[in-house]
Amino acid sequence: MVSAIFVVLLLVIGIYCILATYNLIRVLIGVEILIKAVTLLIIAAGRQNGNMALAQAMVVSIIVIEVVIMTIAVGVVLGIHRYNNSLDSRKIRKLKG
Repeated sequence: MVSAIFVVLLLVIGIYCILATYNLIRVLIGVEILIKAVTLLIIAAGRQNGNMALAQAMVVSIIVIEVVIMTIAVGVVLGIHRYNNSLDSRKIRKLKG
């Protein structure tokens, strides 16, 4: 029950971080918080079902995939920052390609 409250709280905070800002780093932090909420949900579901081994294996897989995706996303954001000298997502429209 307590973990469900934390999952919902993390989901709300993550969605707010994504929707309320134009800063790309803050958007990435919001995505990170959303992924942590899903991770906590999987652990809570595994504990509730009594299948912690499967839940832990899934969480480790999610963490590995998350690290790869966030590394690529930070690289893209840094490239955008070098091109625009800004992290404002509204200025991405100037990119040509």
